[in-house]
Amino acid sequence: MQMKRISVAVLVGCAAMLLPRIAFAHAHLLSSTPAASATVHGPDVAIELRFNSRVDGRHSVLTLVTADGHTAAVFLDNQSAENNLKAHAALKPGSYTLRWQALSTDGHITRGEIPFTVR
Repeated sequence: MQMKRISVAVLVGCAAMLLPRIAFAHAHLLSSTPAASATVHGPDVAIELRFNSRVDGRHSVLTLVTADGHTAAVFLDNQSAENNLKAHAALKPGSYTLRWQALSTDGHITRGEIPFTVR
């Protein structure tokens, strides 16, 4: 009886390890526009964040922070791709930081910051 329990436990453990890795993954940022430390031309700046897995656009947040610390929410465009967050912002020349918070479909939140400059 004890050997049967051990065998079942080993099988369950092996099965869990063989599940697709994406099932356990959080939404990790793969690329961004603007890229980190990039200089872009304004005033109309396209924003796009691409993740390794699906994100919930309705519960994800983008915020722009100016060099003097003022913040402004960025409203997301309609999401056409499930692993992207897209927006546009009218920005004056200066330094900015895009703070993002993405809710992945596994229920976990990931966050990050992308500094960039508008000319």
